[in-house]
Amino acid sequence: MPSIFAADSALMRVLTRIADVMILNLLFLVTSLPVVTLGASLTALNFTALRIGTGECTSVSGDYFRSLRRNLRQATGIAAILLAVAMVLTAWYVVVTRLVPGTILQILLLGIWYVLVLVAGLTALWTFPYLATFEGRTREVLRNARLLSWRHPLASLLAVVLIGLAVVVTVFSPQATGYGLAWFLIGFAGVAVVNGVLFRRVFERYLPATEPEPVAASVWEPRAAGSVDPVHSMNPARRAEEE
Repeated sequence: MPSIFAADSALMRVLTRIADVMILNLLFLVTSLPVVTLGASLTALNFTALRIGTGECTSVSGDYFRSLRRNLRQATGIAAILLAVAMVLTAWYVVVTRLVPGTILQILLLGIWYVLVLVAGLTALWTFPYLATFEGRTREVLRNARLLSWRHPLASLLAVVLIGLAVVVTVFSPQATGYGLAWFLIGFAGVAVVNGVLFRRVFERYLPATEPEPVAASVWEPRAAGSVDPVHSMNPARRAEEE
């Protein structure tokens, strides 16, 4: 009778997976400390989480740092753009609530603000998982992330609910997370792995059956307005692993 502690037993596979997620969480926290690398860290977090979720990850640190290096410049630029958008929306809210009199104009401006916040939030939610899987110019990455968030509302909703639930539990029942300790041990990576299952199911619809040369589709043929690129080639970090 095989032992439950055998290397290929179900128990050991589960424990190995948990250990991988904890290592990934630690790597994410350490590489996010400079703050300016947060965009690249989020991309590497999602890249490795997607591979853990599909059982393709053979080295957490290897996958993580490969993605971090390859996406550092672009992911940092994208994070800066998203931060700028957040600052503009924050300034908009402050101006409207404090300087615009309580009239129909204020209600209209706040209504527009809520719509823009929703669009920006969902775009940010999909941006780094998308960048972890596909490659493309920054404008195309942001555009496709936005379109995917609209085209797959159920996946967007479930991802938001999961993140929101984790935040609510942390704020209103801190003892459940060890007063934040769980976030330092496994929290960020755990959420990324679970959300990665949702994102992966969506991305598989756009992955080519065979990997073509890494040329963006937009260079060769026009796209219909509002369509998702079908979808550039895979992210270099993922392509390097496949090769």
